Order: sequence, then structure tokens, then C-alpha cells
Amino acid sequence: MAGPHSFFGPVDPAADAGYDDDHPKRKGFFTDTSICIGCKACEVACKEWNDVPADHYDMLGSSYDNSHSLNANQWRHVAFIEQPKRLGEQESGLRRQAAEQAVSLGMPAMGAPPDVMKAQVTLPDALSDGTDPGHADGVDRPDFRWLMSSDVCKHCTHAACLDVCPTGSLFRSEFGTVVVQDDICNGCGYCVAACPYGVIERRKGPEGATNVGIAQKCTLCYDRLDAGKTPACAQSCPTQSIQFGDVEELRERANARVEQLHEAGIMDARLYGNDPNDGVGGAGAFFLLMDDPEVYGFPPDPVVTTKDLPDMYRKAVLAAGTLLAGAVVSFLGGRR
Repeated sequence: MAGPHSFFGPVDPAADAGYDDDHPKRKGFFTDTSICIGCKACEVACKEWNDVPADHYDMLGSSYDNSHSLNANQWRHVAFIEQPKRLGEQESGLRRQAAEQAVSLGMPAMGAPPDVMKAQVTLPDALSDGTDPGHADGVDRPDFRWLMSSDVCKHCTHAACLDVCPTGSLFRSEFGTVVVQDDICNGCGYCVAACPYGVIERRKGPEGATNVGIAQKCTLCYDRLDAGKTPACAQSCPTQSIQFGDVEELRERANARVEQLHEAGIMDARLYGNDPNDGVGGAGAFFLLMDDPEVYGFPPDPVVTTKDLPDMYRKAVLAAGTLLAGAVVSFLGGRR
């Protein structure tokens, strides 16, 4: 059943676009941010394969992230989010699980036993010998944590960019993905305003770059999919944080991963974009997050921006009909 924010319920986007029943299964990405190490190999691979300009690489002074944001020249962007955390809050469920399942080898132990690790301990600023208390037992306990997330176009089931494109330059591929045709786009920018995630953008430079003024975004490496290959970003990811495959299979894998993390005591883990009943009918690229979506710069409850167009058209027709009827009555009344 369609959710309260769904456009018209879950659909197979390729079939809905008119492809035959024998079209390939819908392809997409599942990005597990819990194992992303922020290496940015996906960014480099995406640029190299798709001939995306290598600009925006300078330090901001406010973050170690030197590629700024997702934009026309950055189809993949790895966000670096530094979160202050009190000492002791870094003790994750994975560490407790490892301690409880450890096999004793009769060797001298380092650090506190599992029962002590679970306790809330207030550490002094410095020990009597001048050592940093966060390193006193050989365990690094930083007072912050890094959240890494490789962002990309969501390839929505109900894609507003497709709805508003006047030239047909954006099309739904047989894999269920959304692709921009550079040679048809006229640079009107309607799709830029329509995207609920702020993903798509017109290229503004650098000097000498191709397709300046044309809408640009991830194509999920459509040319590679057509050749039976994995998209460049997923192919290059060293930790398999970016997983590529059939969307339905990826959703099952994502649900299993969240359950695994919850069982390990990491209750902040949650999925984003995987629900077919959400405001975009489910995304073709969804994420496992370790905090609220807003922390990663994602809208918490995205809704396809063309959702209300049918109702707006009906009201416009009704208003026009009312005005026309009023004009006719006025005209006939004036002839008496």
C-alpha cells in the first residue's frame, strides 16, 4: 500500500517507463557508511571514468574534506563529519561483542576487563606522570568520531527531474536509473530546482571543460552497466562500503546489516532511502547511516517535488472553467 507521502505507490520504474517485461532487474547502490574510511577512491574513479573535471580540490579550513559537496563536477562526494563525543562514548557494541567472544590464550591482558569497559569512567585531564589518560591503557579513546559517507544521486523511483524536463534529455534507463543526455539538454535548469536532494546541477566551469551550462549528475555508469560491468565507484571501493547490485537484493542485505549492528549494540544505525513507501517511492541509491539524516546533509523526509502537480492542474482547470462560466453569464446578462 502506498504511504502518506507516496506519489502513486511503489512501481517498477523501468516498466513504468515503457520497457518490456524482459528488461534487466533494477540496479542501484547500497552505501554502508559504517565501514567507509573516507579514502575518496570512489570520487577519483568516478571522475576518471566519466571525464568529470578535477576541480574543487582545495582545503576549506573548516574540514579535512577538500571536495566540498555533490555538484556538477562532483558526482560522488565523500563527506567528512567530525562529531564531538565525551570520553567513554566511543565504546561501541562491536568492541563489547569482541571482548565477550574473545578466547583466552593465557596471555597477560591489556586494558580493563569487559565489565570495567562497560562502566562510565571519569578520567583526569592528565595522569601524575604526564601521560594522556586516553592512551594510558594502550587504547585510543578520542573525544570525537568521524562519520564518513559517500553521497551520490539517489535515482529516485518517482524522479521529479524527469517530470519537469522539457526536452527529454533526462530519461529512465532499462536498469531503472535516471540518465542525462548531454547532447539534448538545453540547460534550462528546471531539473535543478525540482530535485528534493539538491543533487543535479548545471556545470559552470572550469575553463575549457565540456558541457558547460548542461545539467550533470551520476548516471550509475550507464555505459558500464550496458557492458555488464560494475560502476566505477563501487569497483574501486576498498572496503565494499559502496555495494552495487539488484535493488531488491541490496535492500535485503541492508536490512540484515542493520540487524547485525543493532545486535552488536549500535542502535544509532538506520537505513535511509530504502523504503518504497517514502516520499520518492524508494531510492535506487540508499544508505546505512550512523546518525540522523540531517547530520549527513540529507532531508529527513524527502518528497518528490512534482507530487502535487496533478492536483494543481485540476484546480487550475476548475478555476479557468469558473472564470469562463462567469464571463459567459456576464455576457449574456449584458445583452438583456
